[in-house]
Amino acid sequence: MSITSFAPQIRVPATYMRGGTSKGVFFSLSDLPPAAQVAGAARDELLLRVIGSPDPYGKHTDGMGGATSSTSKTVIVSASSRDDHDVDYLFGQVAIDKAFVDWSGNCGNLSAAVGAFAVHAGLISADKMIENGVLSVRIWQANINKTIIAHVPITAGQVQETGDFELDGVTFAAAEIGVDFNEPAAMPKAGEMSQLFPTGKVVDTLRLPDDVFNGAEIRATMIDAGIPTIFVNADDIGYRGDELQDEINNDVDALAMFEALRAIGAVRMGLINDVSEAAGRQHTPKIAFVSPSSTYLASSGKQVAADDIDFNVRALSMGKLHHAMMGTAAVAIGTAAAIPGTLVNLAASANFALSQSPLPLDSVNFGHPSGTLKVGAKAQLSAQGWVVTQASMSRSARILMEGWVRVPYRH
Repeated sequence: MSITSFAPQIRVPATYMRGGTSKGVFFSLSDLPPAAQVAGAARDELLLRVIGSPDPYGKHTDGMGGATSSTSKTVIVSASSRDDHDVDYLFGQVAIDKAFVDWSGNCGNLSAAVGAFAVHAGLISADKMIENGVLSVRIWQANINKTIIAHVPITAGQVQETGDFELDGVTFAAAEIGVDFNEPAAMPKAGEMSQLFPTGKVVDTLRLPDDVFNGAEIRATMIDAGIPTIFVNADDIGYRGDELQDEINNDVDALAMFEALRAIGAVRMGLINDVSEAAGRQHTPKIAFVSPSSTYLASSGKQVAADDIDFNVRALSMGKLHHAMMGTAAVAIGTAAAIPGTLVNLAASANFALSQSPLPLDSVNFGHPSGTLKVGAKAQLSAQGWVVTQASMSRSARILMEGWVRVPYRH
């Protein structure tokens, strides 16, 4: 019997964290193997193997991933190279069944964990650290070149992780972390028009192929705030708007219809040149459907009352209906609600009997499959079009495990 020599596993310092309704593997940039400290194939190879992708079984049994879009995530954090920020944050969405890491967007949920991780990892300068209170950590989101501020509770010089803040989609209560997304949409330069709505319209029309949903023309609001997102009306595509995961994710035709809409919308938004490119850009744009508020049972069995929410939203991530709501999509929802005439604003306005004369809504509480979420945004109409200056929400975060992740790696 011959013995073949294989490279041994390496071990890399890592922290497994939950942030909002997502969780992922967090790394300090300086702890990565040298080849993985820079963008490229070596870094992607490492992160794919850490998560356990590509996995044709769709289970991530041989990795740290959870085989869902919410749990196949990686984060790299370093002390910021910018004087006015504390840390730089890079997010990698790892595909489950493909050898692909999508770097095209942010994870809003894990943004809440970045501030806490920065404290745990000693990345906050000593002169800024506090003993007790709330520490505002300025984060440079390197995927999208935006500023995020995480307001992290500190007790006795350490992150306060336990508390009584409840977040639908998360089983246990924890400490509240406020998250502000500064200028979540690109601010127009002098002489340029805002690109908040890439098509220039708050409501546009997308035509499906003849073999998908009978080639229907679907109204859509396409917005680039937090993350590029396409909103459609639930009733335009044959849904109530209060569906749970199984009603969508077990329907192959429905998923194909949503992916077709997402691909067509991505072209219209200028994110890709042809619908064939959508498969290589799974993380963005997101697609979601909205409806006026209704009473329904959340996935936990808790009743969400129509009178307690302003409207319903269901969003897909990486080709499947999300179990709750992506944080970046919540930014897009809050921004769209703040701008009269968008499909999100109209769905919310129906609850306020404002559908004939919709008004900007600077704070909304919407229903999602796991319950409800409140989000706010500040938007204003300028000579250059609509601009949004800030979006805010509350999340929570905590360390689940820390130490080293072991991974076969040849670089």
